Order: sequence, then C-alpha cells, then structure tokens
Amino acid sequence: MSVLQQVDPVVLIAFGAGLLAVLGVLLLAVLVLRGQSSSTGALAARISQIAEQHVMAQDRMAERLQAQERALTEMVDRRLGDVSRRLGDSLQQQTTRTATTMNDLRERLGAIKAAQENITRLSQQVVSLQDVLSNKQARGAFGEVQLEDQVKSALPPSAYRFQAKLENGRIADCLLDLPSPPGAIAVDAKFPLESYYALRAAKDDGTRAAARKTFGTDVLKHVNDIARRYIVPGETADSALMFLPSEAVYAELHAELPEIIQKSHKARVYIVSPTTLMATLNTIRAVLKDAQMREQAGLILAEVGKMAKDVDRLSQRVDNLDKHFGLAEKDIREIRVSAGKVARRAERIEEMELDKVEASEDSIEQAAAPKLALAFDKGERE
Repeated sequence: MSVLQQVDPVVLIAFGAGLLAVLGVLLLAVLVLRGQSSSTGALAARISQIAEQHVMAQDRMAERLQAQERALTEMVDRRLGDVSRRLGDSLQQQTTRTATTMNDLRERLGAIKAAQENITRLSQQVVSLQDVLSNKQARGAFGEVQLEDQVKSALPPSAYRFQAKLENGRIADCLLDLPSPPGAIAVDAKFPLESYYALRAAKDDGTRAAARKTFGTDVLKHVNDIARRYIVPGETADSALMFLPSEAVYAELHAELPEIIQKSHKARVYIVSPTTLMATLNTIRAVLKDAQMREQAGLILAEVGKMAKDVDRLSQRVDNLDKHFGLAEKDIREIRVSAGKVARRAERIEEMELDKVEASEDSIEQAAAPKLALAFDKGERE
C-alpha cells in the first residue's frame, strides 16, 4: 500500500486546496509586480480565469480522491476478506491440529498411566520377591518350584519323582529315574544368597576377598551335604546334581571360584543353573528315548522269533497238505482207470446183446463163449 493510500482523503483535499490558494496568491503577486503596464480589467480577467482553473482543479482533485478512496475501500475490503478467510482457515487447521494433539496426548497419558501401573505392580512383585528371598525357607521353596517347573517341561512323568524318599531316610527335591547304568540321579536345589549379596556389596578388595571366601565355603558345604545324603550306592547313581536357581550366582561361582567347581566334581556333585539344567534334562530325555527304543527293539525281536516259529509250523502243515493232495490225486487217477475199464466192459456187453438178438440161444452160447473169454483176457491185460 502506497503513502497516498494510507493518508485520509479529507486531509488530501485540504492540502490540495491550500496548495492552490498559495499558488494563486503567488501568481497574483507576480502579476501585480508585472502589471504596472497592464490594465486592471486584464488583471481581473486573469484572476477570474485562475479562480475558475482553481475550482476545476479542485473538482478534478476531488474526483480523483474519491476514485482513490473507492479503490482504497475496495482493496481494503478485499484484503480484509482475504485476511478473514486465511484467519478462518488457520483457526480451523489450528483447531484440527489441537484436537489431534489432544487425542495423541490423551493416548500417551493413557499409555503412561498403564506403564505406571505396570511399574507399580512390578515394584510390588520385586518387594514380594525380596521378601521371599530374604527368608531361607521361602527361598528354598522358590528354588524347588523353579526346579519342578523345568523338570515337568522337559521330561515325561514316568522319568522323575519329587520329594522322593531314599533308603537312608533322606528326601531329595527331585529324583530322575534313569535306567541302570547310571541309575537314578538326585537333584537338590540350593540358594546361597546371603553370602552372594555380601560379596556384591563389598566396597574394597579386602572385604570382597573375605566375602568371596565365605561364599565359596557356603557352596562347598552344600556340595558335601548333597554328596553325603543323596548318593546312595545300589540305589542311586554315583553322582548328583546341585541346582542353583540364579544365573548370576552360577556365573559368579564359575568366574571367581573355579576351585570350588573342581572340588564339587571330585565329590561327584555337579552344579547346574536353570540354563545348564535344561540342557542336562534334554540329554536325559534323549537317553530315556534311546533306552525305550532298545527295549522296544528287544520286544520286536522276541515277536519276530515267535513269528518265525509260526512260519515253520505253517510250512510243515503245507507239506502235509501237499502230501494229502498227492495221495488224493493218485486215488483219483486209479478211480478214473477203474471207471474206464467198467465203461469198456459195458460196451462189450452191449455188443454181445446185439449178437444175441440175431442168433439162437445155442449159437449165441457157442459163439459168445470164446468172445467172452477173449474179452476178459483183453480186459485183464489192460
């Protein structure tokens, strides 16, 4: 927008009128100065002409200012319409974006609330777990439950027993029933958590070394107890398993106390974690499957032997039947020979009866005697 479009039209009109008045006064002064040689009538005519021109100029200026005012008004209205439309579109878009943002914010607040509830529940569970792990009996039950879950998920029900009582009166947490050798393997869950926590909480090297030694002593005590209680000659295998229901405790033991692992191997007590126990159970399942296959193979061989005897017996009976068929065939052949002889004798008798009709009884007897004798001789030869 130009400077003239920004100025009020009334001010412009007043400014133009004042400018024309000043110009008229100046022109009049010039004419007065120069009009000594001119007449008064010419001066008046000139002044009248200047006044008319001044009025015409004012009219043209007013028309021009009115046209500019109309143009300015139209432009301002058009600009105001554009601004209103843009402002409305912007407000609508802003409202839409605000609604979308509020929905997103509401969803995120809901997700945050759900996450906060989950965190609260997890905190409660962690507190409950800490309460469980702080009690030795509850901690032992926790290890037994984890052991039971893993054994049930890996082996068939016929391959294990929980809280199995041995001949020496001891009760093992779990007894894996394997074929001999190796025999049943006892598994006992242990959780030396106090000494492990003391080891993790140690601040300096001296305290850490003392805590590590205590931790190793506790683990070795559990190993010796398992070897003494759950390895029974003649009833169980010559080895047992000690289950640590914590991978962290197992890793610390293997990383920092390898001598305890070696002593446990010498005592034939093998320490396992949840991961290594599952691998061990899978191996045991393969052994059980192989033993079952061998047992089934023995049953199959026994059945095959019985079937071979039945086949021999059937072969003998077929031979006997074949002999009976041979005798029957021989009898049939002999019957056919006898039937043929009877038929031929009947034919000869019929021929002799025809001769008897034509001859007399004496001549028949005389003629038939040699023929009959000849026929009987021939039949005997056949």
